[in-house]
Amino acid sequence: MSEDGSGADVDRLLSQVLPRSTAPSLGTLMEGYCLSAKSEGKSPSTIAIVEASVRYLEEFLVSEGLSTEVTGIDDNAIRRFVVSLRERPRFAHHRFTRPQDGHLSGHTINGYMRAVQGFWSWLEREGFIRENPFATVRIPRAPVKVIPTFSEDQLRQLFAVVDIATPTGYRDYAILLTLLDTGIRCSELTGLRLSDVNLSARLLKVCGKGNKERMVPIGARVQKALWKYMTCHRPQPAIPRYEQVFLTRDGYPLTKDRLEAIVERYGRKAGITGVRVSPHTFRHTMAVTFLRNGGDVFSLQRILGHSQLEVLRGYINLAQSDISRVHARNSPADNLEFPSRREKAEPRRSRTTR
Repeated sequence: MSEDGSGADVDRLLSQVLPRSTAPSLGTLMEGYCLSAKSEGKSPSTIAIVEASVRYLEEFLVSEGLSTEVTGIDDNAIRRFVVSLRERPRFAHHRFTRPQDGHLSGHTINGYMRAVQGFWSWLEREGFIRENPFATVRIPRAPVKVIPTFSEDQLRQLFAVVDIATPTGYRDYAILLTLLDTGIRCSELTGLRLSDVNLSARLLKVCGKGNKERMVPIGARVQKALWKYMTCHRPQPAIPRYEQVFLTRDGYPLTKDRLEAIVERYGRKAGITGVRVSPHTFRHTMAVTFLRNGGDVFSLQRILGHSQLEVLRGYINLAQSDISRVHARNSPADNLEFPSRREKAEPRRSRTTR
């Protein structure tokens, strides 16, 4: 992008990649979308999801003998694609996993279609199409799922199997404690740098989705754990420029996959069943526990980095159901003993006249 912020460089590159005189196909336009998305600061994972989703659409159109030119893709073609997704076996196109019984989940279909819709919005904004088929196509809603969280006993089991006497074990203890106390995402924790940690103010500067920064508070226990890890147990970086807080034993930054594997390993070691042991489950647990302990939803929204309150509805409902269970056990009316209705009232004494 040019220094004056006009975006002229991006427009020039787009015009080279995407000549407006022809009707470009999906594959050709995807190159331009990626260029534009990167210039707008969209995350690599977001761009990858859109690429994969549009590629699935293109493969479907080719298999059905339909046009792959964006001007020839109408609402009927989009609806037929949705039907094909509903009928697709799980992991049908996965590189490492064989297809399995059952079809794609509602959440997966919803994710694919939202990504395709985002791509079409870009096409409309850039002037490649005059009519957007998503003006009449409704994306299938994702089903409402029960949000998985750890119980207090499961959390105790997890922390009990961490050997804090070793440098690696103490690192893992600090990681689990930070995930539980802050609810930050996996990528946010692995991207955390030393300069992002303000122990005296008990704040972490986190870079979330869309490169949006936010300040996340930490408690006294996490403050102590991070200080001890960074002071006593953090290994020497393999390269001086590695400023990430959490490093491997060899001094390299932890990756998302490595972090997920660490958390899963402790879950197996603790023998936890009935809930997936993952960094994201810590995020769910933090949110629900925060609300149960009296935290307000607006503070939770800022801590978790959600742009819309609607995303927190599931946490609110789960916390509310917990309140209902507590009330059921401690209902003032239910715990008040009334005389049985079967007991006969004491007969009144009749007045006698003298």
